[in-house]
Amino acid sequence: MALDAFVKRAGHRGAILAGAGFPTRRVEEWRYTPLRNVANTVWNAPSGLSTEKAEVILRSLPLPETGHRVIFGNGKRMPGLSALPGGTIAGAGDEVAPLSVHFSAVLNAALGETGLDLRIPAGMDAGTLTLASLTAGEDVSTHLQHRIVLEAGASLTLFDVNAGEGSYVANPRLDISVGAGARLRHVKLQRESTDATHLAILSVDVAEKGEYDSFVLNQGGLLARHEVGATLEGPHAFVHVNGVQTVDGNRLNDLTSMIHHAAPDCGSRQTVKTVLSDAGQGVFQGKILVDRIAQKTDGYQMNQALLLSEKAQINSKPELEIYADDVRCSHGATVGALDEEQLFYLRSRGIPDSQARDLLVQAFLVDALDLVADADMRDLLLRSLSV
Repeated sequence: MALDAFVKRAGHRGAILAGAGFPTRRVEEWRYTPLRNVANTVWNAPSGLSTEKAEVILRSLPLPETGHRVIFGNGKRMPGLSALPGGTIAGAGDEVAPLSVHFSAVLNAALGETGLDLRIPAGMDAGTLTLASLTAGEDVSTHLQHRIVLEAGASLTLFDVNAGEGSYVANPRLDISVGAGARLRHVKLQRESTDATHLAILSVDVAEKGEYDSFVLNQGGLLARHEVGATLEGPHAFVHVNGVQTVDGNRLNDLTSMIHHAAPDCGSRQTVKTVLSDAGQGVFQGKILVDRIAQKTDGYQMNQALLLSEKAQINSKPELEIYADDVRCSHGATVGALDEEQLFYLRSRGIPDSQARDLLVQAFLVDALDLVADADMRDLLLRSLSV
């Protein structure tokens, strides 16, 4: 039902989606993240988002007070709320090829909408850019396509926000190219409505001595999946794909990544922490792929989960696939509950039980948030967690 409606909306691009279909649990990459709520609902194109509604949503979010800003509402740029000197806004449209094995990318390719197309010139420090994608409505979907290119030696700090109100599917795609010696700091805050589905797909290519330093806070959505594919294409490139997921109620948050070492002397780091309460479900699927040419690879991956309820559930699948013989790679996963001795210690000093539990949860998350090098960005995430 939903697929037929999507195919009809896609017009001449609908064949891409019709051929793919919705992934089921039999598809390994989607084994832990069922799309029943998406497949059983007809999702329509939304009407425009009013400035008043956009401002209400924006006021509920921690946002940088300075820097450039681009706001999209229900799949359309809102010029009155945006300011991007030196950049261009354009639609990726048919130029964005589908990533055939990634359902989120196929869906986006079929229904793609005009997004941000930004190029930072060589050697330029572009400062901070806030990219906010807002959605509001009932049984609607948006499919923004964004592209950011950093030329050699350029730098940018991106605060990427996804939020909204109502029942909807937000299916953004972001393609990033980091040039030689360039650096992109990418901090994403996912605060979708608790009735929404968030299916994000991100591809990153990093050239020689380039660096992509990312952190995602998965905090909203009835079902939210943040999927990253990063390729280290030149020697001495570096990638960070870190994150935190906080999941309560009956929600499900999924962080899936594939870091591809395609050049020698490169490094990657990934630390993901998940806190689950009530009947919340968390998913982590992380893979490091090391080509034969990628000697001297240094890759690290760790997933840790804290369960605050007997009904909470975590599915963790870290992977290494290595074809080089001179590498240093490791991965791991841990799952546990709050330490009863630590709780007793705090309570014995007069701290109420609920406050003691909050303190231990915060302590668990601090190590991950410390990976956000930019102090202002880290403060914004801390403010979001304290809401």
